[in-house]
Amino acid sequence: MQIQSIFRASHPLPLYRGQGEPASLAVGQVLLIPAPGPIGDLSLQLQSLEPLLCSISSLCPRGRLPPGLSLLHPMAAAECSHHPVKLVMDMDTKAKPPQPHWYERRVQPCVAELLGTALFVCIGCLSSVEDAAGTGRLQPALAHGLALGLTIAILGDISGGHLNPAVSLGMWLVGGLNITMLIPYWVSQLCGAAIGAGLAKAVAASEQYWNASGGAFTIITADDQVPSVLGGEIILTSFLVLVVCMGAANGKTKTPLAPFCIGFSVTVNILAGGAVSGACMNPARAFGPALVANYWDYHWVYWVGPMVAALLVSALVRTLLGDRSTRLLLK
Repeated sequence: MQIQSIFRASHPLPLYRGQGEPASLAVGQVLLIPAPGPIGDLSLQLQSLEPLLCSISSLCPRGRLPPGLSLLHPMAAAECSHHPVKLVMDMDTKAKPPQPHWYERRVQPCVAELLGTALFVCIGCLSSVEDAAGTGRLQPALAHGLALGLTIAILGDISGGHLNPAVSLGMWLVGGLNITMLIPYWVSQLCGAAIGAGLAKAVAASEQYWNASGGAFTIITADDQVPSVLGGEIILTSFLVLVVCMGAANGKTKTPLAPFCIGFSVTVNILAGGAVSGACMNPARAFGPALVANYWDYHWVYWVGPMVAALLVSALVRTLLGDRSTRLLLK
């Protein structure tokens, strides 16, 4: 069979099958247009070159060929091929996906962070305030871990489901968050934490609420406890941030199970380190109930510990554990 022209598409183009029946040429497909003559019932042919030229002209509104589009002169084609080829067109340009609306890029992630943090902090505070006798750290551990995992699972595709200023800091440092969104995320998380703590106060019994200081962290009662609590927060938060960065940001280890891995890490940390530091791991979780219950004793510890942990983990990922696109050294 003699070939009249060859076309490889990178954009869907209109074709016709048989007696004017519409069809289309998918991206990447190669169309062989036979020379006039018997070609069989299943062969594709152009009813006319007008739809093809219109499609190309829509890509080149100023009459210029896009990058990757080449036209081979019929005489040159005949010299370069064993078949009588009249026209060869190779289009390698790829259609750029449409940019999301500014609301989805700038506002919606902040709304998701605010809502997610409010729900997480509300559940966390209630689990501490309404802790049933005999459960110990089990009830807060399960409540915090399950609430965090579920919230990340449903909101993660919108904002990443950070819900934690230390996590946002770590994600920015490993390249998982644009710097222009770091401060808006922090503001959204802190506002959400205040709302969540306020909701917990509104529904909890007053006596139980104040006995538990509204779910605030009251484990430090003397200055000599600060080093151990601070060290515990750094260790526990390092584990959490490492799970987030490796499970949700690093290309080599990214997993769809990341939301539940993150939730499980919180549960494990509370079970293991709840008696050491309270296992806060989240400045927003500390800020919300401290603001609503007006309890600020040693509050700074629950900011310094998680933020230091985020810096340490991001340095570890950037230098040793990250994949080639994440590491800064030894590429």
